[in-house]
Amino acid sequence: MKLNFLFKSALLFTALISFTACSSTKSSVKNNTPKQTATKHKTKNKSKSYKKNVIASYYHDKFNGRTTASGEKFNNNKLTAAHKTLPFGTIVKVTNTANNQSVIVKVNDRGPFTKGREIDLSKKAFFDISENKKNGLLHVNIEILD
Repeated sequence: MKLNFLFKSALLFTALISFTACSSTKSSVKNNTPKQTATKHKTKNKSKSYKKNVIASYYHDKFNGRTTASGEKFNNNKLTAAHKTLPFGTIVKVTNTANNQSVIVKVNDRGPFTKGREIDLSKKAFFDISENKKNGLLHVNIEILD
């Protein structure tokens, strides 16, 4: 029920932003990629717990340079993520439950498409919160930031 409400709210917000952007005579594009130094991040933003103790994985290098579902070029060195349902542009805090390290990422792609996985992180984001560089999966908590 809450997810449905959040999704509808995000969809309405996106529509309003789109209409506002279309009415402007000047076009400007800003890079809203989160800061690259977000390991062990402490935030003053309000956050809403989204999912707890779910599995995160990371993108293979073969996806570098390919276009994401949002239309952006994928870069494993940026702090981005793929999620099946969260709206593009959603900023989420992903916390490794094993060491309590977190990273802030922007959802710009769809996936993961492997059963049991909740979120795919860019390699940078994944390894910023991982202690074991040989493990490709992490148990994480996900919070949506306002």
